[in-house]
Amino acid sequence: MRNVAALAVAEPVSIDETRLQGIVNQLGDAAAGGLIRLTLEQMALAVQALRVETGGPEAVAVQAQRLSRLAWQVGLVTLAGVAVDIADCAQAGDPVALQATLARMERVAKRSLTEIWENVTPR
Repeated sequence: MRNVAALAVAEPVSIDETRLQGIVNQLGDAAAGGLIRLTLEQMALAVQALRVETGGPEAVAVQAQRLSRLAWQVGLVTLAGVAVDIADCAQAGDPVALQATLARMERVAKRSLTEIWENVTPR
């Protein structure tokens, strides 16, 4: 009989605090908070769209590139990089790598969006 070990996957995330502070400095606290919340909502929609995308590799790549741009705008460096990787996998036509990278996106998106949401929403 084989022993099966359950491995916990912890995805570290990188947030560019300088980019976030630049948004706040440029727009002020209230406007920056609104913009960041709106961007986070759009990213959550983009993540959801990638989960269910049925339009083929080109559609996946387009949606992943959209997610990458949104993530980069608010300093979610790790999520932006994973989104680029998804687009690359889709364009390369590698379904196994694409599924693995989509699973990674789920983990990174959850941590990234939660972490930044908690820092920009009033308590």
